[in-house]
Amino acid sequence: MNIWNWAYVWEALPYLYRGAMITVQATLVGFTIALVLGLIIALIRQSPNRYISTVMAEIVEFIRSTPLLLQLFFVYFVGPQFGVVIPAWIAGVGVLGIHYAAFCSEVFRSGIESVDGGQWEACTALNLSQARTWRAVILPQAIPPIVPALGNYLIGMFKDTPVLAAIAILEMLQQAKNFGAENYRYVEAITMVGFFYLVISLIASAIVQSVSFWLNRRYHL
Repeated sequence: MNIWNWAYVWEALPYLYRGAMITVQATLVGFTIALVLGLIIALIRQSPNRYISTVMAEIVEFIRSTPLLLQLFFVYFVGPQFGVVIPAWIAGVGVLGIHYAAFCSEVFRSGIESVDGGQWEACTALNLSQARTWRAVILPQAIPPIVPALGNYLIGMFKDTPVLAAIAILEMLQQAKNFGAENYRYVEAITMVGFFYLVISLIASAIVQSVSFWLNRRYHL
């Protein structure tokens, strides 16, 4: 039996290319949502209002403690029963972003809380506004050390994109499965998908390390 056939590799490439574009787009858009929403959540949790910070903490814990696939099913399949109909792409990317925003918020919060208390006192003594304190003093010190952790979640989201197939989004792994079903040949397509995930994950890891090194040098951390 011929275990590997290059002819099937070339035939599968158009399928994998289409799926790879969906996978990369979903990752980039979803992670942008996760970063922005995660930072907003982290800032809300710094609120002096104990009620607000506690409610937000419970929401974050709920999202972190329930499976991503369950959240996706609930939004896409249960939502329409309550009159909330969301297109598959928006639902998939949105759920990915919100799910990982809960994890990113904890990373942001740890970075913010690691800033020395004297920095806050100095900003108060200089009569800086809250907005300027966060923008010019706190966040530039809080973010560089947490870039590696955020990078881990970026790679994790990239590897979680196959869950989108559950709502008929044809990302890369699903395209490989479709090719295998049509040609009764899975080994080449599935192996190529694994290789692609490995290469992109390694590239993303190298980029994250470079960004972390650059930020640490810039802010002398």
